[in-house]
Amino acid sequence: MDSHSDTRAAQIADFLAQAGWAGIELDWLGQDASTRRYGRLDNGTKTALLMDAPRIEAAPCPPDADEATRNQMGWNAQSRLAASRVDAFVAVGEHLRARGFSAPEIYAHDAETGLALLEDFGTGFEFARLIERGAEDEVSLYTAAGALLAELHAEPAPTKLADWPILDYDALALRVSADLFPQWLPQLDDRMQADDRMEARWTAARDELIGQAMSFPREFILRDFHAENLLWLPDRSGHARIGLLDFQDAINGWDGWTMAMLVQDARRTVSEEARDAAISAYIAGTGKSRDDFEARLAVLGTLNALRITGLFARLPVRDGKQRYLDFMPRQQWLLAQNLAHPACASMANFVRTYAPFIFEAQT
Repeated sequence: MDSHSDTRAAQIADFLAQAGWAGIELDWLGQDASTRRYGRLDNGTKTALLMDAPRIEAAPCPPDADEATRNQMGWNAQSRLAASRVDAFVAVGEHLRARGFSAPEIYAHDAETGLALLEDFGTGFEFARLIERGAEDEVSLYTAAGALLAELHAEPAPTKLADWPILDYDALALRVSADLFPQWLPQLDDRMQADDRMEARWTAARDELIGQAMSFPREFILRDFHAENLLWLPDRSGHARIGLLDFQDAINGWDGWTMAMLVQDARRTVSEEARDAAISAYIAGTGKSRDDFEARLAVLGTLNALRITGLFARLPVRDGKQRYLDFMPRQQWLLAQNLAHPACASMANFVRTYAPFIFEAQT
């Protein structure tokens, strides 16, 4: 379904009328990175956000699907993404709000048509925007984010929320994501040149990292936990001061993955002070070993950085999105920082052999 068609416009108008917002003009916001888009409504006394998430993506992963089935279904099933489903957003959001976290209140939703009317946290309160303007201290914001993660991980990870399954981030998901690196970086940068041993060496190094990841204890994680999706709401208290967005892809993964998304941000440089503050707050709140956590962060950060580096190569090569080249130096620098940890020695050797320029990258 084309979300911009006359049919879609009629569906939206009908949905808003049933929700009590008939005739209110939509102010469409900047396009989300996925197939979703958002529009703000203002009835004179209250604002709200419309989430328009039509079911046009490949289906999400069925809970009982084996690897062969998932590979046939495609990327969303392989990497266990929720495919922008409104029912996933609603289920995870209700779970978070029930535990005192500031996910947007959902005023109305229709999972079949992919529409939801949400609480509006406002504009310009994202961590990234506040830090850019100097309106809030970076270290304080990242401290609060680390403390929130400790609170989130204080309870056992769920396996189902309402009718939505919360799956494990597994070896297949890690494998297909990391494989973006050797698949696409050579097509962007001819300094990475394959030889007849590269595939075998890549597989061994990748699988060693994945083997370590699969041995780590699991946590309920919000996979896009970073400064663009965290909003500061100072009128609230405790961890409710952080508004949460883009959480529909929540999964049972690992603490180091979520922390890597936060402190190894692909779009902005996080200061060493803010990185340390976030990790210190998390360790203080959980009582975990700092050394063990840093090892998990390096392994999972490496897997994530390989994924994003490959993605940032694919976007300009395949899709013509040249702006992602601007993020590549930082992303390669983050990969090199992770590879410096002893737990990542095999992958570090692979990268030194086939893409040594990664270690020369500067933020």
